[in-house]
Amino acid sequence: MMELLIWILTVVLSLIGVLYILPRTGKKAQFLRMIEQIPGPKAYPIIGTALPLLVIKRNEIYTVFKKRIEENKPLFRAWSGPYAEVHLTKAEHMEVILKSSEHIEKNYVYNFVHEWLGTGLLTSTGKKWFTHRKMITPTFHFKILDSFVEVFAEKSEILVDKLKKEIGSKGFDVYPYITRCALDIICETAMGTPIFAQDDVDSDYVKAVYDMSEITIQRMIHPWLHPSFLFKFSKVGRRHDECLRVLHGFTNKVIRERKAQLQGAGNTTPSTSADEDAMLGKKRRKAFLDLLLESSIEGVKLSDEELREEVDTFMFEGHDTTSAGMCWTLFLLGLYPDVQEKVHKELDQIFQGSSRSPSMKDLNDMKYLEQVVKETMRLYPSVPLIGRKLNADCKIDDYIVPAGSHLVLNIFNVHLDPAHFPNPEKFDPDNFLPERIAKRHPYAYIPFSAGPRNCIGQKFALLEEKTVLSYILRNYNIQSLETREEIKPIVELVLRPENGVILTITPRQMTK
Repeated sequence: MMELLIWILTVVLSLIGVLYILPRTGKKAQFLRMIEQIPGPKAYPIIGTALPLLVIKRNEIYTVFKKRIEENKPLFRAWSGPYAEVHLTKAEHMEVILKSSEHIEKNYVYNFVHEWLGTGLLTSTGKKWFTHRKMITPTFHFKILDSFVEVFAEKSEILVDKLKKEIGSKGFDVYPYITRCALDIICETAMGTPIFAQDDVDSDYVKAVYDMSEITIQRMIHPWLHPSFLFKFSKVGRRHDECLRVLHGFTNKVIRERKAQLQGAGNTTPSTSADEDAMLGKKRRKAFLDLLLESSIEGVKLSDEELREEVDTFMFEGHDTTSAGMCWTLFLLGLYPDVQEKVHKELDQIFQGSSRSPSMKDLNDMKYLEQVVKETMRLYPSVPLIGRKLNADCKIDDYIVPAGSHLVLNIFNVHLDPAHFPNPEKFDPDNFLPERIAKRHPYAYIPFSAGPRNCIGQKFALLEEKTVLSYILRNYNIQSLETREEIKPIVELVLRPENGVILTITPRQMTK
């Protein structure tokens, strides 16, 4: 009943909004003229072009969305309620936006994660984004990443042990295993605090992370949940606030404790190189939060709220996307035994039968596994689309896209462009041989976005995925029980399989 009342109220308020924007004079009239010159599907009052997405099942949204793009590409206009969207589907169009340092503001969709993530790197813009980006970039120095590899290995060993109970099963969903491993990794590397997600599956923090992702996507696809004051009265709105208390409470507690430890140790001056090397060693491993705290103490003024925003952003972006990437990779490897065998041979050659942890050199030597991971991200990008808002008119092809437009950059469509990937639906890791990469348009493959606002953690993500996957593949042969036609991708905060990834595993011995 409450949901129905909220929907009715939303319709009434939307009608008022429509009456407000109806006068086509001045800047509004100019904007509407410019946006309507761009071709696109038929729009209806209030709901714009979103009607097909409102009357289909959630697991059909991805398919319907892809069909709409095929019918309207390469560039088209759509309306999401009062928001004018311009969809881009070509590498050449992506380049215009992504290489620019002017068009960096995210679009309205990102507002739905503001209460959770604040204005961290993902959602901020302008001076704050530039300042924080400059400050955070050194925290992904190769020495820091090298120290994180140790965490990747520790959590991967736990994962491999947890998977033992699935040996001999007729099939199991590997997705929860991978997600809990990724959460363990990101908590320890981001905050320096273990949460034991792989052991404590009933953790309030872990459940809050899962629920917040689910709540956010529900809000995105249900228009009546968009207005904040209405969302608060809904059932999911109340659960959202409960999750926020858990997530922010945990992060704030860790920040207070780590800050007190750092200040209590008198570590308020820049470290010498020797001190730095010692701190990067096994006895005292620096977390992302430690590095941010040092920067704030040493002159870059970050408030506790800003620290929490950046850590929460790193937590969110650093577990959901990598979980999806690793699960899609396992799915494809389980479908293509010839590709899996090549990965096995590469790993056997590197480790020579040893069960030792991988070094940074070992990870860099996993060339073919990296090709497999990248080809997986081409077919199933963890983030299938990104949004920007134009603050200035922008020329794309023969159109002037007006300021105020919300751009949707369809990454998954760019990755399937036959102009850059012949036979684009085929799973072919050789697409990422160096000679093929060199001949390709630089914006034809953008799973981590590109340009000045590219993903700052992409090296971290690739190293983590290679570590976890290599542990699984050193220990097990895997087989997928669904085909690519049977598995259904759904668009949530990331692109994930609706019913997980169902595998069987058998033990293997590395050959010397």
